[in-house]
Amino acid sequence: MGDRQLNEHGVERTQRRIFAWDELDAVRWDDEGTAGQIISGEHMHLIRAVYPAGAIYEIHHHPHEQFSLLLSGRLQLTVGDETREIGPGDGWYAPGDVPHGGVVLGDEEAVFIDVYSPATAWILGQFDSARHIPARRSPT
Repeated sequence: MGDRQLNEHGVERTQRRIFAWDELDAVRWDDEGTAGQIISGEHMHLIRAVYPAGAIYEIHHHPHEQFSLLLSGRLQLTVGDETREIGPGDGWYAPGDVPHGGVVLGDEEAVFIDVYSPATAWILGQFDSARHIPARRSPT
């Protein structure tokens, strides 16, 4: 595609200005239903993550900073040396290289939005290694 625009890290920037999540391709990392979607801009990635009830959001770290907002469900979340239970509307900030993760509580899946900065290819590798799921509908 001749009109692809890449940022300084070689990540393709979206040309969309308005989008719905069901217009974006998704990935599934496991058979339990852990899934995600990503859209990238000039300086950040926006990710929608879905973890089924009881799933573990593995403790991990990465070199880039992350803000997250829990849309639904409950998590027992750890960021650095702080651990607490959070619910819809609560969020977290993980500076670069700070361990974070948790467990989905209760019978409801956890859906959260992550913003990673900068937009680099490291996270795209996580999506490339997962099973691709085509978008449910085309943009209008």
